[in-house]
Amino acid sequence: MMRSMFSGVSGLRVHQTKMDVIANNISNVNTVGFKSSRVTFNEIFSQTLSGAAGPNAARNRGGVNPMQVGLGTNVASVDKLMSTGAAQRTDNPLDLMIQGDGFFVVGDVTGRYFTRAGNFVEDKDGFITLNGMKLLGWDSVQEGGTNDYTVRRMAVQPLQITAQKEYMGPAETTRAAITGNINPITDPSVTRTMSFYDSVGTRYVMDVTLTYNEDSAADASVWDVSFQNAIYPNGDRSHPRPVTVTTGAAGDGAGRPGTPPAPVVTGTSFQITFNTDGHLVDVNGYPAETAITITPDPLDPLVPAATLGDRLTDYSMAVNFAGLNQFVNEATNALADNVDGNAPGHLTGLNVGSDGKITGRYSNGLVRLLGQIPLAKFINPAGLEEMGNNLFVETPNSGPFDGVGSDGEMQGGVLEMANVDLSQEFTEIITTQRGFQANSRIISASDQMLQELVNLVR
Repeated sequence: MMRSMFSGVSGLRVHQTKMDVIANNISNVNTVGFKSSRVTFNEIFSQTLSGAAGPNAARNRGGVNPMQVGLGTNVASVDKLMSTGAAQRTDNPLDLMIQGDGFFVVGDVTGRYFTRAGNFVEDKDGFITLNGMKLLGWDSVQEGGTNDYTVRRMAVQPLQITAQKEYMGPAETTRAAITGNINPITDPSVTRTMSFYDSVGTRYVMDVTLTYNEDSAADASVWDVSFQNAIYPNGDRSHPRPVTVTTGAAGDGAGRPGTPPAPVVTGTSFQITFNTDGHLVDVNGYPAETAITITPDPLDPLVPAATLGDRLTDYSMAVNFAGLNQFVNEATNALADNVDGNAPGHLTGLNVGSDGKITGRYSNGLVRLLGQIPLAKFINPAGLEEMGNNLFVETPNSGPFDGVGSDGEMQGGVLEMANVDLSQEFTEIITTQRGFQANSRIISASDQMLQELVNLVR
């Protein structure tokens, strides 16, 4: 008689637990990155009244099944559902959503945590944080040129937009390029403006003229290239600065910068040669590119004082012609401009790519790699333990995080919302309430049966 009452009590208890989980799911329906849970039940070990017996041919008896009475139900598991929630567009560059598996890594002095919530902000010290927790990732390091940066994938560290990253210093131009097409029939003389920067970030322009040489041989076309002996600060042609241009050879024959030989021509002109297919074959006796040294007039120095070109070599600037063709069926669209070098600038905005790379946009129109946000991935993400505030910690059953995250797909300007399915939760409320109600009826009926047993003595 009492077994049924205790079974009913166990049923009330587990359905109450399930209702608690449902209530928590619904209360977090608008929580960023929240992962809903579900409850599963299993039966409690049954009390065996008699065991099973197999058939007995000698006694001409069949088999007998065991007789058992169940003792109620129990909570088997509270599973965390790690499916991806819906996307909410915010257009905030530091709002991030993970596409697929993975977790952001955050931390403070208490340890390292993992989260799917991507509503990050930048604090006054430049750290990217989530509710005070610092986002961990890989910093960028300078490599190669003044403003060339790459990510060093080591142990994750707090990501910070430092004062150094807030500012981009000037860089001298060491390489320029003339690209496009020149047409000796429609435009036998073409003048283009090439820009470059000095060591303090002043932008200069210089005119470059390409003139078809009428004395070209039958098997090649030769163009004379000349640089004007004047440069114009900030493109202001009312204030020319006189310069001396020395030309020479540069590069390794494939359009890549190399150690140039000593200048072989002094002056502002040299020649480039195209074959009968219209492709460049020769620049001043050397393939691909030439070197020019621009020397300001000592009687009219640059203001403010600055240097031009690469001071570590014996030439100032390599001018590359590898991207220039001579096709007569094409319009003349030759372009001349700097390949590197820039004016100074300050940080105006951030962008996070799908690979987690953080790039900064600067007022000089350039971008710079500032760092990368890695993702922590686990063999069993449902094995993580919740710590509140949308944070998880690893457990023996989740698998370890080795401290170095991996690339992962993420989207900027979007937040992942909770993966709570309200229609499913409301259905679960109905079935859970009915289960609770039915178990309460068991207790009521058992109580009435006990009352009848007591009444037998009256």
